[in-house]
Amino acid sequence: MAAIEISKLEKTYSVGFWRKRPKRALLPLDLAVEEGEIFGFLGPNGAGKTTTLKILMGLVFPTGGTARILGMELDDPRMKSQIGFLPEQPYFYDYLTARELLRYYGQLSGVNARDLTRKVDTVLERVGLRDAANLQLRKFSKGMLQRAGIAQAILHDPKVVFLDEPMSGLDPMGRREVRNLIEELKGEGKTVFFSTHILADAEALCDRVAIIHLGKLRGVGAVEELTAGVGAQVEVVWAGTIVPAGIRAMGAECHVAGETVRSVFAADKQDVVLEMLRRERLRLISVTPVRMSLEDYFITQLGERGEMNLLARAESANGAGSGDKSGENVSTSHKAGTTPYSSAGKS
Repeated sequence: MAAIEISKLEKTYSVGFWRKRPKRALLPLDLAVEEGEIFGFLGPNGAGKTTTLKILMGLVFPTGGTARILGMELDDPRMKSQIGFLPEQPYFYDYLTARELLRYYGQLSGVNARDLTRKVDTVLERVGLRDAANLQLRKFSKGMLQRAGIAQAILHDPKVVFLDEPMSGLDPMGRREVRNLIEELKGEGKTVFFSTHILADAEALCDRVAIIHLGKLRGVGAVEELTAGVGAQVEVVWAGTIVPAGIRAMGAECHVAGETVRSVFAADKQDVVLEMLRRERLRLISVTPVRMSLEDYFITQLGERGEMNLLARAESANGAGSGDKSGENVSTSHKAGTTPYSSAGKS
């Protein structure tokens, strides 16, 4: 069973004070996330990532389409008690300590009172806040507040964890700790769905990723699948300082270093280049495929100016646009589908 199933999900806001016009934040989206996988939802600011997460959390309603989590509808209380959520910009009560905050959210989430103290201590240790457990949140740095947000998202042992920009505000050590925590959650059989624009984190962590831009899904799959064969290149190294004229004529990148030459060119030219080297009696040292990085693929999907301008003109002609933060003001709660005064586990 897929942990998350999204079918034709879309969102259009009405913007403007006097003459309201439609603004499309999310074009029809189809997506499936399997149980037990780490899934990265990638895109630049304003791409539609937060809008999608808000719909899945029940914080805004879709204009069209459907979605199911753990096989249940988005308004099903049973489902809400089995998910955890960290919003992009969480707000916590300043004068509570980290321990008090987690006890509060544990009670809202239906954690057994006999287990609450133990679970709070365990999760504080996991996110690196044990020494700051009795410090008021108003004295926390942004990175410490982010850790507290992650703690409340996993306190009640959910089956699916949604994290909106979980690395935001963290230093390199903090990012490494969060990556390790996400991998631990996967090891426990949990599904982790997180949005980010930090591509290195997604490439290191994710089983699969989806790239969204201007509200439209641009690609989905394992990183290796997405980058394989897309602008594939080959690096060939041979001995000497001679670069055959035919290779230069191909426009290949050639670098002479000492007594070797390194050349990078399109993979479909490999046989031609090797034949040129054979005719020139040059000694081949190595042939190495150069895999496109996730960043290269990401830029390729977002950097197609002609397509982007065409889409922008079409949206403008329809009186529509896109954006992650557009539309009505929605108060983002710390547990999916709850306000600070209602329990996710009991709604």
